[in-house]
Amino acid sequence: MLHDSAHVPKPSLTEMLFGWFLRLVSASCFWFALNYWAMLIGFSHGGAGRFDLLAPEWRAAATALAVLYPVAAIGLWLLVSWGPVIWVLAAAIEMVMYEFYPGMLEARPLLLVLHGTVAVTFVLFRAAILWQRLRQARQVRVDSP
Repeated sequence: MLHDSAHVPKPSLTEMLFGWFLRLVSASCFWFALNYWAMLIGFSHGGAGRFDLLAPEWRAAATALAVLYPVAAIGLWLLVSWGPVIWVLAAAIEMVMYEFYPGMLEARPLLLVLHGTVAVTFVLFRAAILWQRLRQARQVRVDSP
């Protein structure tokens, strides 16, 4: 009897490291989500970040981030294509809010560096995976015509 399932190639080391990287980013997104929820319900920042005490622009941003970060965490953990897209949206909202409205809560100067480092690392991983796949596609195989 012939094996009837499709041949699935083994992931390369780069692809496995990329998966672990996305899961690490997922864990940090979950941490950010917990921080925003704690702020909105008054559990952190001495209650100063409660939803009813925030300025309208911070209400909108903090609420959006409290929803987007857990969704991004799920998408990144499951290694689906929409996970990084949601993370980029959440990171962009967070960076804009802390850059244009920094007086509302404490400053987070390393936020831009953190999100930028994650974005650059993501692009480098994707470029390395693409390069590996192009190199493998050019190799002559025994099943080539």
